[in-house]
This record gives sequence, structure tokens and C-alpha cells, in this order.
Amino acid sequence: MKELLTSDDLSELDSVQVTEPQETQTYHKCNEPPGHLLSSQNGSFMAFFKRNAFVVFSVTAVALGTGLGFALRHINMSARDITYLTFPGELLMRMLQMTVLPLIISSLITGMSSVDSKVYGRIGLRAFSYYMVTTLIAVFTGIALAVIIQPGNSSRNTSVSSSGKVEAVQSVDAFLDLIRNMVPSNLVEACLRKFKTVYFRSAPIGNHLGVINITEASKNRTSIDDRVPMPGSSDGVNILGLLVFSVAFGLILGSMETQGKPLRDFFDCLNKAILHLVNIVVWYSPVGILFLLAGQILKMTDTAEIGRELTMYTLTVITGLLIHSLFTLPLIYFVVTQKNPFRFMSSLLPALTTAFGTSSSSATLPVTLRCMEENHSMDKQVTRFMLPTGATMNMDGAALYEAVAALFIAQIHNMDFNVGQIIVLRDRLRTAINVLGDCIGVGVVHHLSRHELQSSRPAEESPMEESFQLCAS
Repeated sequence: MKELLTSDDLSELDSVQVTEPQETQTYHKCNEPPGHLLSSQNGSFMAFFKRNAFVVFSVTAVALGTGLGFALRHINMSARDITYLTFPGELLMRMLQMTVLPLIISSLITGMSSVDSKVYGRIGLRAFSYYMVTTLIAVFTGIALAVIIQPGNSSRNTSVSSSGKVEAVQSVDAFLDLIRNMVPSNLVEACLRKFKTVYFRSAPIGNHLGVINITEASKNRTSIDDRVPMPGSSDGVNILGLLVFSVAFGLILGSMETQGKPLRDFFDCLNKAILHLVNIVVWYSPVGILFLLAGQILKMTDTAEIGRELTMYTLTVITGLLIHSLFTLPLIYFVVTQKNPFRFMSSLLPALTTAFGTSSSSATLPVTLRCMEENHSMDKQVTRFMLPTGATMNMDGAALYEAVAALFIAQIHNMDFNVGQIIVLRDRLRTAINVLGDCIGVGVVHHLSRHELQSSRPAEESPMEESFQLCAS
């Protein structure tokens, strides 16, 4: 009996001896601090940097480009030297413009053909309502600031030089040109040129002998100087016409069911291939943005040379753009979605910096798509409809600064005005606000349409199935 008890005691002692090293090992594990914590911090930092590498590179490029531009201003570089300096930026613009057209067409056709037309009808109505409301708010903001600040009445002793010829355009002709561009007569030509009405002076008509009465001609100068509108064109892609065609083609293709499946698969494959190409291009954008900004800062006119009125005009426009981007748009997003708008906006930095550097909403479209689909997991049915459309139609920044310009010119009606003399950064801020407005619109419409999108999406399809994979590379 004693032996049995002794063996039990020994077994208990053995179990204690076995557990002691484990406790000691656990104790030493918790007390590994310095090197282990440092390595974990380095790992978390590297993971954060890998997730946000593109944002870091883009913001750094803006800072370096701005600094480089101001650092080189005292050198008085020639126009040729500035052209050479901005060559990497020119390559970026060309690469982005190369991908924009096939990306817009394939994205729209793929998106339109993959969902019920009734769902897109509701999405389209909400999108155009958003565009109209934000544009009107931008216009009223610009008018209010121009009335309060009075940029054209700041001084009457400054003379502003005028250069170039401004061609007056009739409002009716401009509206008709918009309708004509929506229905292009040639799709190939629409990829290269846009319709634009040009004017020719009508010649005086003589009598049956061919003699012109100068006295009568002077009395009827208005009729003699009447301009005759003629069809013409201007360089640039007719984005609006291609949008209308792609939307109509995609809707019809989606209604063809099994008969249209081969063509739907083709455009879906084309869209994926273009997105892979965009993945390569956007990583070059920080380099291009750096040199684009440096070159534009070197081209800027000195503030002291453009006059007090134009300086006040520029400050008025920038103030309006900041109000619209930091108050109006975030307020709309918060009211509709009940989410933090600034957290939403913080992940749009790559798109905003690209818009600021390129000064083109269309050229920024590949980066904007990447931000919305990858960073915010927005449904591609919304992003690939609203972003291409918004890049053409939603121009909050342009509406604001043109409203300020109209009142500014009215305030200095006795002075000639030359738009080319104004600081270049204003136009780049305007483009950034346009892109921000497009992204906020996608967030708002996506929230309002979430039930329709969920019911129309196939069960096996994920909204992020075809999102960009930049961070994974």
C-alpha cells in the first residue's frame, strides 16, 4: 500500500516537473520584449506601407514636384528646357489617354449588359439628379463668393493685357453641338474629333451689275456682318458620343440573353485586359506627376505681374473650390449615407493627386476606378457607369469658377480679360474637385441603390471579383 501511495506521489511529482518547463517557457515568451516588439512593429509598418504604397508615392510626388518647380524658378529656364523637363509627364498623359478610350467603352458595355435595364434606369436617375444638384450648389457658391468678395472691384488702377482672339459662340449653337456630339455620325471619327460649329462672315451682295452700294452697306452693317454657322470639328475624343453609344449597345446586348453571350464575353475579356494594362500605367503616374507639376509651376505667371484683380479672382475661385470640396460634398455624403465622409475621402488621394497633376478628369479615370473598386469595394455596375459619365458631365469645379468668372468680368467690364494669364493651379484644383465630386456621387448612388444591386447580382458573383490588384503585386 505504501508502495502504491509512493508511486502516486512520484507520478504527481513527475507531472509537476513536466509542467514547470512549460510554465517557464511561457514566462520567457512574454518576457522577450525589445527585439520581438521591434520586429513586430517593423512588420506592421511594412504591411501598412505595402497597402498604401501608391498613396505615399503620389503624395510624395506632388510635394517633390512643387518643391522642384519653385526651386528652379530663379534659373529662368527657356520654353525648350521646360518642355524637356516635362517629358516624363507628357509620357504619363499619353499612356493615360491611350487607356481611357478602351477602358470607357469596355467598362460601360460590360456593366450595362450584365444587369437589368430597370436597375440602371433607377441608377441613372439618381446619378443625374446628383449631378444637377451638386452643379447648382457649385454655381450658387461661386455667385455668393463673387458678390461678397468683389474680386473685380478691388482696384481700378491696374490694367490687364489682352492677347489672342476670342470667338463668340451662340448659346443655341453650343447646345445644338452638344446634341450633335451625343449622336456621332462616325464612331471612328468620334475617337479623334468632336463636332463644333464654326462661323463665316457673309459677303455683301451687290446689284445685278455686281456693284456694291457702300452707303447702303454701311446702313445695313448688321446684316452684312451676320455670321453664317457651318459644320466644323475640333481635336479631341468625343467622349459624350461614345458614352451614349456604349450605354445603348450594352443595354441591347444584355437583352439578347444567350445570343449576345459571345459578344458579352469578348467585352468582359477586353475589360480585364485593359485593367491589367492600367495596373502597369498607374504605378508610373507618381513619376509623371512630379515632372508635370514642376513644369507647370515654372510656367506660372508671377502674381505681381497679373494684377490685383486676377489675383483676387484666383483666390475667390480657390476659396469656392475648398468650400465645395470640404463642406458641401462631405455634407451630402454624410446626410445620405450616415458615414464619415473624410475617411471616405482619405482613400481617394491617388485619384486626387493624379487629377491635380494631369488636369484631366478623363485621364484620371483609370486611377479613380481603382480607388473606388479596390479601396471602397464599390459595385462595378455603379462605378463603371457613373465614373465615365461623371468625367464628361459632372463638372462642379468648372461650374463654380465659370460663375465667378461671369461676375468678375461684369465687375471689370471696362477692362480686357485674358484667361491665359491666370495661375495654372486653379485649373488643376478644379479638376481635382470634379474627380472628388464623381467619387462622392458614386458613394451616394451606391448607397441608395444597394438593394437593387444586391437583388440583381448573381449569387456567385462578388462585387470585387474584377477589382484592381495593385496592392497585391
